Amino acid sequence: MTAPNPTRATGAGPATAVGVAAPRPADPRADRFLRACRREAVDATPVWFMRQAGRALPEYRAIRERATLVEITRDAALCAEVTLQPVRRLGVDAAILFADITTPLAGLGVDFEIVEGRGPVIARPIRSAADVAALRPFDPEASVGPLLDAIRLVRAGSPVPLIGFAGAPFTLACYLVEGGPSKDFARAKAFMRAEPAAWAALIDRLAETTVSYLSAQVAAGAQAVQVFDSWVGALAPRDYVRSVAPWMARIFEGLRPLGVPTIHFGVVSAGILALQAAAGGDVIGLDWRIDLDAGWDVVGHDRGIQGNLDPSLLLGPFDAVAADARAILDQAAGRPGHVFNLGHGVIPGTDPDDLARLVEVVHEHLDRGHAIHEHTAGRDA
Repeated sequence: MTAPNPTRATGAGPATAVGVAAPRPADPRADRFLRACRREAVDATPVWFMRQAGRALPEYRAIRERATLVEITRDAALCAEVTLQPVRRLGVDAAILFADITTPLAGLGVDFEIVEGRGPVIARPIRSAADVAALRPFDPEASVGPLLDAIRLVRAGSPVPLIGFAGAPFTLACYLVEGGPSKDFARAKAFMRAEPAAWAALIDRLAETTVSYLSAQVAAGAQAVQVFDSWVGALAPRDYVRSVAPWMARIFEGLRPLGVPTIHFGVVSAGILALQAAAGGDVIGLDWRIDLDAGWDVVGHDRGIQGNLDPSLLLGPFDAVAADARAILDQAAGRPGHVFNLGHGVIPGTDPDDLARLVEVVHEHLDRGHAIHEHTAGRDA
């Protein structure tokens, strides 16, 4: 992956042809997140939360009383509204498209249902090469047209950048082979090892779908994309190298021409973090099981980093939330390229007022940390 141009990490903003700094937006949230993804200097650490649009927000719960998750994703106006709810309430620096990780599977001809309290349940799990061959080609406009319309609506009304997202092939394959959520993914891993040709064909199809799906989101207006590999921590490093990494590298190479920042996020993946970083992504997301500074050392400082507060902290006293958030920000040490986030999604039952207070803690912290970083950089120059 080509490293960002270091001459742009000056804090002065992109230069014009005659060397004069281009004007910055009136609302710093308009580009704070994107600048951090490019490892440019920012006025405050950008923050958003995985699952920020969801059951933690009372306005979302009100919508769910009359619409299912799938119905929301198939109604452009409703999907745009849910996507923007946390932007208005929490003051975050980015919106993320409201959808489920399994949303594009319907476009492959997969019959599934999202069961309350359990998650996606596949009607006919994949068990053979013939099942893989039966998957339909993915057509974004035909498969997720309302979702793409929602992106256009969000872009027309959002003061912050919009992140598109997709599930990674391994995680989607786990759902397809297991038939639903799993604790150990034993059936999926057995299929991967016992049927390597069928596995490769499945991952091929899912990687191709992921690039097509995300490309359509960017064409509709998404300004960054995140690839979620939620279950990749179930793999040994050797299995990741053989059976996942080549396809992840293909995805990020396929996304490169889109010209938008890419985020690569996995869960319980500290043991394969270097391998994930090698596969691609401008920004590497960390869960909370590794210190941010240690994770950034593994990933390399030519990449941005995202994370990584334990989301369960938000179910307890806010003093502990603020203390751990500040510790993470101290570990980032004001280096350009940090996007603050949780180490996984917002947990239902989280107080949205605490999320808003956390945004304030993050934004206020950088004024001190960034000043220290700039002073140190000047002294060492």
